[in-house]
Amino acid sequence: MAPGAGTSTPAVSLVPARAKPRLRALDGLRLIAALMVAAYHYGGRDGEITEAWGSSPKAQFPTAHAWFAYGCLGVQIFFVISGFVICMSGWGRPLRSFFASRASRLLPSYWAAIVLVTAVFALPAVAYDAVSPSDALVNLTMLQQPLGADRVLGVCWTLWAELRFYALFALCVVLPGATRARVVLFCAVWTLAAAMAQAADQPLLDVVLMPEYAPFFVGGIGVHLIHRDRRDLTAWGITGVSWLIGQHYAVSGLWHAPDPDFFSYRSSLVIIAIVTAGFAAVLLIALGHLHRANWRWLTVAGALTYPFYLVHEHLGWVCVQVLHQGFGLPSYVTLGLTIAAMPAPAWVLHRYVEAWLTPALRTGLGRNLTA
Repeated sequence: MAPGAGTSTPAVSLVPARAKPRLRALDGLRLIAALMVAAYHYGGRDGEITEAWGSSPKAQFPTAHAWFAYGCLGVQIFFVISGFVICMSGWGRPLRSFFASRASRLLPSYWAAIVLVTAVFALPAVAYDAVSPSDALVNLTMLQQPLGADRVLGVCWTLWAELRFYALFALCVVLPGATRARVVLFCAVWTLAAAMAQAADQPLLDVVLMPEYAPFFVGGIGVHLIHRDRRDLTAWGITGVSWLIGQHYAVSGLWHAPDPDFFSYRSSLVIIAIVTAGFAAVLLIALGHLHRANWRWLTVAGALTYPFYLVHEHLGWVCVQVLHQGFGLPSYVTLGLTIAAMPAPAWVLHRYVEAWLTPALRTGLGRNLTA
């Protein structure tokens, strides 16, 4: 039994959930979320992608761009999945193993993506500006946002949110030892503290407690508790409250976004529907209702989703510009070919970086932390 765990908790409860069969449907949901984000970056917003198309995506996709604009909600779905997976993988694990697992999962492809995108943007033929050498080096730490450095990868802001979630979960749950009571307390305290941080309007509290993202992480944790025991009414309550708060933040942040790079006036009902579908999909997977989605190719898709997510935006700008402005291909053909092309660099990162560096990093970190 982990230090600090209640003596009434049976030892079997600390058997890591990761020993169970892989939930391939969860890999499929990751893929859907990644494709949503890609559609958003290519056709649902302005910014640098406008330079790649030669005009606003509104002009390129007069009807579809309004739907592509909802693709950014794929990030919220990722956060719900992350809450589920981190609770599952951290349960019954010592802190050193949890740290080694998370670091070895995130860093190899991330480092490679930083180097790849920086190198591509440094090519004379590429019209997009690369960040300074100093800022590129800072990006290797994943701490570029709090340090005020320019970002190499536009999507890295989500990794900064993930890092803060990992830190909170590690300190409050993994370090003292995961029990149901401790996980429930963590969810309750974080939810209440995040709401108080929102009311207090203090930047430091916002950075630590992430009011706008906390309900999605907490919701995923609640779903994992349901996965462990579907009769757990408290877990259902955690998930339900998280959904209610999460849809509020999604609507308030996206219905009329203040940033000029975002399309405004999305339908609040559609936003609520997508957030609800994300929660529902993870819940259905947790309850085993999607067990038939057990195709092996989903495991491959799940493995490629993270490197795809890292490189698709910036390399996609280059691909869109070459295909649409260089070769004169129609907008929808360019969009389809660009999305189809992005798994190639993702596979390279997975095959030649993750395949050898991830286990080496996990073993090395685990060994050093036990010394």
